[in-house]
Amino acid sequence: MRELLTVELVPKTSWYQNVRSHVSKDVWERLKKIIFGRARYKCEICGGRGEKWPVECHEVFAYDDERHIQTLERLIALCPACHEVKHIGLAAMRGRRGAALAHLATVNGWSLPDAELYLEGSFEVWHRRSCHEWQLDLLYLKQFDVSAEAIEPNCS
Repeated sequence: MRELLTVELVPKTSWYQNVRSHVSKDVWERLKKIIFGRARYKCEICGGRGEKWPVECHEVFAYDDERHIQTLERLIALCPACHEVKHIGLAAMRGRRGAALAHLATVNGWSLPDAELYLEGSFEVWHRRSCHEWQLDLLYLKQFDVSAEAIEPNCS
C-alpha cells in the first residue's frame, strides 16, 4: 500500500511537549515563516492549501522505542486537512474523524476499510508508546539559531 500521508499520534505522555512549548512565540512564528516559505505556502504532501490558513506547521518526530527518546526530525508545511490526519485522535475529539479518515484514504489512494486498518495499527503503536515517559530532543532546531536552552535534550 502506498503511504504518502501518515498518521503520527503523539504518545499521551508527551502531549504538550513540543517545539511550541519550548520556544517563545516570536521564535515559533519565525520558524513557521521559514517552513512556509520553503514550501511556497503549499502542503508538502498533497500540494493543497486551506481556506482560512494556506498551511500549518507540523513537527515530525522519530521515536526510539528502546531508549524512549522523541526526536524532532523536521518541520513541514501541511494543509489543514493533511495536518488534521496527522493528529486524527484530536480530530476525532472534535467530531472530525470521518473527514480526516476520508482525506487519508483519498491522498493515499486507499479504500475507507484500508484506511481504517491502517488507523487501527497506528493506535496500537500509540497505546504502546503512551505507557512510557519520553525525553524530547529538539537539536534539529540548532540550524535555525534557536537558543541552546530551548533545545538541549531534557535527559534525566
